Amino acid sequence: MLGQSLWKTRPALWSFSKFSPIARKEMHYALDQLASSSSDEEEIIGTPNMNHFVNRVFELHRVEVVETLNTLREQPDKAFSFFNRLKEDGFSHDVCTYASIIRILCQCCWERKLDSVLLEIIWREKHLGFKVMDLFEILEEGLEGEDSNLLVRLSNALVKAYVSVEMFDEVIDILFQTRRWGFIPHIFSCNFLMNRLICCGKVDMAIAVYHQLKRLGLKANDYTYGIMIKAFCRKGNFEKAVGIFDEMYEVRVRPNAVAYTTYIEGLCMHGRTDVGYEVLKESRESKIPLDDAFAYYVVIKGFCDEMKLEEAADVLFEAELYGIVLDTFPYGALIRGYCKCGNIDRALEVHDKMMSNGIKTNCVILTSILQSLCQMGRDFEAVNQFKKFRNFGIFLDEVCYNVVADALCKAGKVEAAVELLDEMKGKQISPDIINYTTLINGYCLQGKVEDAVNLFEEMSENGHNPDIVSWNVLVGGLARNGHARKAIDLLNRVKKQGLKCEIVMRNMIIKGLCIGGKVKEAEDFLDSLPDKCFQNDAALVDGYIESRLTKKHLICFLSWLIRDFW
Repeated sequence: MLGQSLWKTRPALWSFSKFSPIARKEMHYALDQLASSSSDEEEIIGTPNMNHFVNRVFELHRVEVVETLNTLREQPDKAFSFFNRLKEDGFSHDVCTYASIIRILCQCCWERKLDSVLLEIIWREKHLGFKVMDLFEILEEGLEGEDSNLLVRLSNALVKAYVSVEMFDEVIDILFQTRRWGFIPHIFSCNFLMNRLICCGKVDMAIAVYHQLKRLGLKANDYTYGIMIKAFCRKGNFEKAVGIFDEMYEVRVRPNAVAYTTYIEGLCMHGRTDVGYEVLKESRESKIPLDDAFAYYVVIKGFCDEMKLEEAADVLFEAELYGIVLDTFPYGALIRGYCKCGNIDRALEVHDKMMSNGIKTNCVILTSILQSLCQMGRDFEAVNQFKKFRNFGIFLDEVCYNVVADALCKAGKVEAAVELLDEMKGKQISPDIINYTTLINGYCLQGKVEDAVNLFEEMSENGHNPDIVSWNVLVGGLARNGHARKAIDLLNRVKKQGLKCEIVMRNMIIKGLCIGGKVKEAEDFLDSLPDKCFQNDAALVDGYIESRLTKKHLICFLSWLIRDFW
């Protein structure tokens, strides 16, 4: 019971004659309230009487707060609530009170609460009047008869806290200062630090920490070595990576699956997939532990990145032959590889095989397929594939919808593309700027300028601020369809909004007018520009070419040569 435990500590607490009479009276009152608690679950700060005490406690000396926390060591939840309530009511905790609550949290292994306290100290260190390392000094003084691992637990927690906010210089300083107290943090904390350094691109720093920790007596484990293999592979230094394997054998640490798989991944990432594949095969033959599914994936992806697609397909077949359970990623890598090289039929074969093996497809893979079909001029087939996927109940995102909408617009089926926009809304998929811009362009291609303008306004009303591409599409569409005045008005509207796309939009108007057969208007518009530039002249020449006005293009080109010569 809380009351019994506090009653036993009362004589020791009140033996401090240096406390003032007022302080002793306040502490006596507080302990009476704590002792009267009927349940261990009752919150120390939850009662009206304790509220009265807490509202006055900031008048007490910090030593008295430390003693109160000490009496609550066996009840960390109440100690933590007491500590926080003091802070909320204006009490300024110092290094001693922080050390007291940290001791309690370390002893009861409350990692999350300990992390929150340490992060608070880290962020407020300049305003607290003490440094983080001062906590070690305070806690070391009270270690007699206590858990000898307290400082190790604190250092581990500090490493984790500093690493979580990427304050790597500070955490490295702590690692090497802890040697003063005769220990270094646990290997798990050191592994956590080195791995995060690599993830943040600080590979050289991770390697330096590893070597320094070894000099300090750190005994590396299989994960430590795996992290170093990853570090050297990231640098492309495979000789060093092999050296780590040799070192593991010397100290009789068996490499784990992560170490081998990381080595294979490193080779594949640096264009040496053939070597990585050999390591994979040798590992299987030697019955070396591997993360088989991931290892095969990185090899397949590596061959795809090197556009060795038949080799990738052979590796995929081998994985299936061995009964390795693959997921979407290796199939997706191979499908995207075939799409990239224009072999869409082979991509569809692999996709059908994946689906028949019970592996679900996704919108990323489907986007690659649809885009490839459109690039090959097979827009009609892309639309049919889209409908097929949709009927299967596969989730299709706004990118998939946009690919098909663009294909429909180019085929002159703008209304069907607009229906897709409504379908997206019905499925709670919010159309983005790209979706709207595609349809605006479709309307412009069909000469339906009013519909394009209305859709442009709808896009703005739905919270999508038009980007430069959107403005250019609409301006160019207006110009092509003989609405030069409206196009120029839009240009002035963009200038008022401060968007820096004036040169490009001028060019769109010039080319658009030429394509729409308004060559004279394009020339007049160019002449009217007060600060026209070379790009505007070039746009007029492009307009001549697209309008097949080759004589005008030649005359203009010759005039440039003469002007530049003189």
